[in-house]
Amino acid sequence: MSVENVETLVIGGGQAGIAMSEHLGALALPHLVVERNRIAERWRSERWDSLVANGPAWHDRFPNKQFERTGPDGFAPAREIVDYLEGYAAQVKAPLRTGVEVKALRKHGDLFIAETSLGQIEAKNIVAATGPFQRPLIPTVVPETAGLMQLHSAHYRNPAQLPEGAVMVIGAGSSGVQIADELRKGGRQVYLSVGPHDRPPRRYRGKDFVWWLGVLGMWNAEAIEPAMAHVTIAVSGADGGHTVDFRRLAADGITLVGRTGAYENGALHFASDLAKNIALGDANYLNMLDAADAYAAREGLDLPEEPEARRMEPDPDCVTNPLLRLDLKQAGVSSIIWATGYALDFGWMQFDIFDQQGNPRHHRGISEVPGLYFLGLPWLSRRASAFIWGVWHDAKYLAEHIAARRP
Repeated sequence: MSVENVETLVIGGGQAGIAMSEHLGALALPHLVVERNRIAERWRSERWDSLVANGPAWHDRFPNKQFERTGPDGFAPAREIVDYLEGYAAQVKAPLRTGVEVKALRKHGDLFIAETSLGQIEAKNIVAATGPFQRPLIPTVVPETAGLMQLHSAHYRNPAQLPEGAVMVIGAGSSGVQIADELRKGGRQVYLSVGPHDRPPRRYRGKDFVWWLGVLGMWNAEAIEPAMAHVTIAVSGADGGHTVDFRRLAADGITLVGRTGAYENGALHFASDLAKNIALGDANYLNMLDAADAYAAREGLDLPEEPEARRMEPDPDCVTNPLLRLDLKQAGVSSIIWATGYALDFGWMQFDIFDQQGNPRHHRGISEVPGLYFLGLPWLSRRASAFIWGVWHDAKYLAEHIAARRP
């Protein structure tokens, strides 16, 4: 097979790879971007049909391009996000080659050797821009012999995809909440397993919560403790954007349960932590309101007061009298949706730079191996790193570091 030589090889053609290409190009640094499928493949084939962005279009974008169909305060659907990223790749003239899978990466002397589906590529620098959504996680709780359809949220498309019957949704972050609500609106009986989470307001005093995160300096927060990097966020851009309210979901007919535990004799068992998890989410929500009010007062901002935002509905019966065991057959549950997140998968890299969880050791994306970089990972440098606009700034930093390595 052929051997190709490039100065910098960027692996991944999503938002991270495209941002990296823009900044390398701006510095006149020769490079190639390879993508094993199509540009923004996960937005095409690993999202449900009705998904929209969880942030408004004015915010979740690159600095040099706006969304064309969704207005600034709207939430772009997945198809438009694909079009946006394709358009941006063309705008920055990214040298992007699709249908090229990197199967193995090693180093020989001063060069990296990438074994790909179309031949060998040698490079002085490697940027792994494969993103955070690499391997869907489904806990080994319910065996296949249980006779249930089990899907990760990455493979859920719409209610018609599932067999008739009730649905158990496990995981109450953004994906789990939105899927559970869609299934409920589709006429399904839904059980939603709720663990610890942050629950920010969608809008407060006329400003979206992403605006508040900005002025409060929270986008620049660093993950000081490992646990901070894995906080579940319950937020939604669906239906024009709204604050996630678990009590409202229960009032609409969804049965809330605590964290999912063991499966025994056809039944799922749940922890007795539902009320605690709801309360902690409320505390997070109220803390955000307090911080926003304090900032508005300190800066003398003329923003409309919103006392109703602090009013909480009474706890529903499923919270005060939590269900600790559910016989799935008796409840008519035919499907389980696992909205349980993703794990990184860098098994194709032949370097000893990963911890027990598979996370690479790095500082702001610069690894322990000279010339090897990571981009697009959550908390790479700060909270914003995994978002479109955040990855753009991380890419600029890495491009400048690559430029400084040149003789």
